[in-house]
Amino acid sequence: MTKHKRLKRSLKRTIVPLISGTAAIVLTACSHEPAEKEPVVAVQTALAVQKPIEQVVSTEAVLFPLKQAALTPKVSAPVRQFFVQRGGKVHAGQLLAVLENRDLAAATVENRGAYEQAQAAYESATKATLPEEWQKAELDVQAAKDTLDAQQKIYESRKNLLAQGAIARKDVDAAEVAYVQARNAYEIAQKHQTALQSVGKQQELKSAAGQLTSAKGKYMGSEAQFGYTEIRSPISGVITDRPLYAGEMAPAGTPLITVMDTSQVVARAHVPEEQAALLKPGDHASITAPGISEQIPGTVTIVSPATDPNSTTVEIWVQAANPAQQLRPGTTVQLSIVAQRVADATVIPASALLKLANGGDSVMRVGPDQRAHQQEVQAAIRQGNEVQIVSGLKAGDRVVTNGAYGLPDNTKVQWNTTAATESKGAEP
Repeated sequence: MTKHKRLKRSLKRTIVPLISGTAAIVLTACSHEPAEKEPVVAVQTALAVQKPIEQVVSTEAVLFPLKQAALTPKVSAPVRQFFVQRGGKVHAGQLLAVLENRDLAAATVENRGAYEQAQAAYESATKATLPEEWQKAELDVQAAKDTLDAQQKIYESRKNLLAQGAIARKDVDAAEVAYVQARNAYEIAQKHQTALQSVGKQQELKSAAGQLTSAKGKYMGSEAQFGYTEIRSPISGVITDRPLYAGEMAPAGTPLITVMDTSQVVARAHVPEEQAALLKPGDHASITAPGISEQIPGTVTIVSPATDPNSTTVEIWVQAANPAQQLRPGTTVQLSIVAQRVADATVIPASALLKLANGGDSVMRVGPDQRAHQQEVQAAIRQGNEVQIVSGLKAGDRVVTNGAYGLPDNTKVQWNTTAATESKGAEP
């Protein structure tokens, strides 16, 4: 037993160091294996640059002529003759058509005669009858005044003689009666003259003037009716519609001829309120029309101060020159208006913007450590695929444009870019 125990202990002393050495070798070997590498995410990036950017409002619009006149006759009569054809150019005041008007011409002649007769009667009343009456009244007043003066002198003379006892009392009384009668006659003549001048004169003139005015009104009315049979253009332009032939009568309320001034056109559009708030008269615009390769420049002339209650949009007008008559009224065109322009803005691709939970904007900016860091920014003007950044970035900063969605903050990235001056993995 003693010998066996000694053998067992000897084996234990030999095996344990062997196992320990083997474990040490294994641990040493494990400690020399390479550690796991940090992942690198491939993304696409772009640099923030300084460049001009514009806020452009784009919408569809319908073209209208600068001026338009739909000429509807004021009298019902057949067309006697047309002097223009559709497509013809006309000037303001030009005679375009004449309606049948022989009955109206006769009525005009009749009323003109009545007017001339009333004029003659007015001249006679003001220059003959009334002056004679006024002259007679003046003479009556003067005669009554002379008689009054004479009777006054006789009366005073006899009063003096009576005081001297040279005449009888009855002679003084008779002179007094004659003096009183002369005074009454003078007062009556004065009142007659005043009444003739104030009342008689006004009434005679009113009567004569009233007859003249009535005759003149009838003459002017018939002359106007006759004038309505001559259809003249109120504007210069082009005949765009002439639906009738000579001898036909236009239905009530139907235009006989339509004239348009297409030397300039007006594009009318409706835009949302938030876009209308950016616009003002004088803003530059461009019109893109079907079949015309180049854009036509225009100017905003009207931004309606009211909102359409049905569509909750605002009507705007853009006016443009049309010397070659390329733009036709009624055409639907594309309208682009420059609402705002910044000459030196910090611009990045719009694909680099990410939305934050609070509704704000952010980007993944690549730092000098080649890691992507989330950066909150404030965006402003958007133009096509580009957006202006007013805070949070500066020119030269690199942002992730593709692959930023879901990318953790502080992730190491490797980027590709299309810029010739940048290289893969270069420092920003």
